[in-house]
Amino acid sequence: MAVTTMDPESARTSQPQGSLSKGGNSLRPGGGLGAWLGPHGKHYACGSIAAFTNIVVTFPIQKVLFRQQLHGVLAVEAVRQLQRDGLRNLYRGLLPPLLQKSTTVAIMFGLYEDFSRVLLDRAGSSGIPELATRSFAAALAGTAEAVLTPFERVQTLLQDHRHHGRFNNTAHTFRTLLTEYGVRECYRGLVPVLLRNGPSNVLFFGLRGPIKEQLPEATSRAGHMVNDFVCGGLLGAGLGIMFYPLNVVKSRAQSQVGGAFRPCGEVLLTVWRERGGSLAMLFRGAHLNYHRSLLSWGIINATYELLLKVL
Repeated sequence: MAVTTMDPESARTSQPQGSLSKGGNSLRPGGGLGAWLGPHGKHYACGSIAAFTNIVVTFPIQKVLFRQQLHGVLAVEAVRQLQRDGLRNLYRGLLPPLLQKSTTVAIMFGLYEDFSRVLLDRAGSSGIPELATRSFAAALAGTAEAVLTPFERVQTLLQDHRHHGRFNNTAHTFRTLLTEYGVRECYRGLVPVLLRNGPSNVLFFGLRGPIKEQLPEATSRAGHMVNDFVCGGLLGAGLGIMFYPLNVVKSRAQSQVGGAFRPCGEVLLTVWRERGGSLAMLFRGAHLNYHRSLLSWGIINATYELLLKVL
């Protein structure tokens, strides 16, 4: 089946969003929050709420994965480390990803829709393919997300047990970095974030529509949620594996406080040597990342699409 746009679902920005199927009834009440947010503002709100839901559910899994990325240990050993840290530290570092992810996913969906609308209007008479225009919009949205890299930076430091004695909480960590090292230190690890965000956004929005078209047609609210969960989960899991080495580099770079800023390639080479030049060791934790991403992006995509229909 030919696909002429990156995501057929994006037509919602100019069409009624209430029907679940052909001839279906609207899920949203007249007016209310959706009317207050406007046709474009609700993409930001829906993305933010979807990310908030996901982070609260999957944060403990993310902590196990982080320990594997940073130290190259097995999942069992990472879980033992968390057990030794105690239950009170299980959700230590939750606030940065909660703020960061709820904002970046809002930016991801909201700016993608805004950039697409503006670029498509400008490119309409120039003959530029819609696929190229939407790809550029997705890359711009992903690049804009990198502004919030300091939240990932603080999350890394709070999750690294080697810094438990130095950093107390989110506010203390930000204050220490800014007063002792300056703003630049908050953006350590920016390059792998940029290399990850832009391309992954292009692939996510580019493949979301075609994948959903291959799934069985849904005729109920539950059916749509399942399809959206599967679509988002498969994309998130696949992209998580594809960009996993960049996340390893990011975690290693951001676990350092002070000192020289090392190039992305140099950090990757250091990790590669430390892990015996083994691809399996470099990807240690990737299987857990696959399942976490499957769950996370399934939750985000399904919640986002449901909220678009409800609001």
